Amino acid sequence: MRRFILTGAPGAGKTTLIQALSDRGHAVTREAATDVNAELLAEGILDPSVAPDFIDRIVVHQRARRLATRAGLQFHDRSAICTLALCRYAGLPEPPSLAAELAEIEREGFYERRVLFVDNLGFMTPTAVRRISFEDSLRFEAIHEQVYRELGYELVRIPRAPLEERVEMIERLVG
Repeated sequence: MRRFILTGAPGAGKTTLIQALSDRGHAVTREAATDVNAELLAEGILDPSVAPDFIDRIVVHQRARRLATRAGLQFHDRSAICTLALCRYAGLPEPPSLAAELAEIEREGFYERRVLFVDNLGFMTPTAVRRISFEDSLRFEAIHEQVYRELGYELVRIPRAPLEERVEMIERLVG
């Protein structure tokens, strides 16, 4: 099996790329943190990152989605490595659940060592769940780069381009 992670700054177009890859028949795994943020907001928690189980919830969702993927070529919208970057960005401790998930994906060699790093679009559109400034998204992007490199992953840049060009580039890179 070949499993590729798509990562990058919030608002870089990863979810749109994942949808386009799915539309072309590729197996995809959707991002988990946005769903956890939405759940916590719906529970009345105005800043989801202060919930004591915030990171644990993300890990539970990511793990379930990771393990539910089918065989063959797969594209994952973020990973537990991104969750480690989130911990560092938000100044949150790395909980045991995340450490265990990171150890498991490393031990199993679950993901390809080449990570598809989606460059930011030069702007960011806030949403009800994505409430980060463009400047902060750039800082978060840099932390993602650092964490992936620390863990021995090679970052393959997916530059700013129209959606179709980005999708075709990804298909060529993994083909």
